[in-house]
Amino acid sequence: MSDLREILRKQRAAKRLTQDQAGAAINVSGSLIAAFECGRLVPQPDTAERLDAFFGTGDEIRRTAETAREDAQAPWLRPWTDNEKRAVLLRTFEPNLIPGLLQTEAYSRAVLRGTRLPDEAVERTTQVRKDRQAATVDRVDPPMLTAVLGEAALHCGPPDVLKEQLDHLVDVGHRPRVQIRVVPRSAGLHGGLSGAFVLATLPGGVRAGYLDDQLRGRVVTDVDDLHGLELAWDIVSGLALPVDQSRDLIVKAVEEHD
Repeated sequence: MSDLREILRKQRAAKRLTQDQAGAAINVSGSLIAAFECGRLVPQPDTAERLDAFFGTGDEIRRTAETAREDAQAPWLRPWTDNEKRAVLLRTFEPNLIPGLLQTEAYSRAVLRGTRLPDEAVERTTQVRKDRQAATVDRVDPPMLTAVLGEAALHCGPPDVLKEQLDHLVDVGHRPRVQIRVVPRSAGLHGGLSGAFVLATLPGGVRAGYLDDQLRGRVVTDVDDLHGLELAWDIVSGLALPVDQSRDLIVKAVEEHD
């Protein structure tokens, strides 16, 4: 929604119009223009089209307004991958595996084959993970991704596959919008060992969570449940080593496979 606010303010300022004058030009009130510019309301499609016509912005305002309306919907109205693509911040915790958005193809296949899936399902799911990576961490304007993983994840897997995967972690960890941190074994028992989870922050501050179990994943939107996941995040984040020390631990694990 912030993009929409910026577009409207910029276009009105370029024409040197007050909110009342801009409203009159498209037959709405100045107070409605003010509501659009402060983010309280989003233009309906016909109003957005009139704004585009008046400002000469093609269909930019209409498209941006459509996105803003989608972002204002409850997260459960969209599949998790859509939340993932729209997120401005992703926080993921995995106690025993490399998080899916950071997996290499070979590592993904090794993990999936360990679940005894048919080869066709393994390839299909591996492609889905590649598509998710392309839509998030590998895109031009990626969300901020903070991944916390247990040290056990650095030592589980076929040696050749694991070495390539750990090399990839080191490489991707140098990207400006990726942080990888490791909870050392010395942390002992902690709440994060109950299972993996992801927290997504969407435009406008809307949050959603994701949990995997033995059968299927589920999106979490209940406020109390989200508070529980935030608490779990605080626990694992507090136990994790800083980024530089985590990278050193990963590099050490890589060297064990040389």
